[in-house]
Amino acid sequence: MASAAALGAGIVAREATNGSWKFLRGDDAPENPEDPDSGWGEAIAFAVLSGVIVGLARLVANRQAAKIYKKSSGHLPKALTKNS
Repeated sequence: MASAAALGAGIVAREATNGSWKFLRGDDAPENPEDPDSGWGEAIAFAVLSGVIVGLARLVANRQAAKIYKKSSGHLPKALTKNS
């Protein structure tokens, strides 16, 4: 379940990052911010934006997966219990 959540979160995060970049900057997201020909400012801004969005997407996906797991099994996954 966690793998499916991570995959879905990755897809959503990529689209959200590209859409947010276009909204904030008015142009397309850099194709490869690791390219040395791109500016440091743009590369860092893209890394920060994508990091925040990926982190939030993973958090939401994992919380939803845990909620579904708890609803179906009656308890949280072992990795989320306090005694694990």
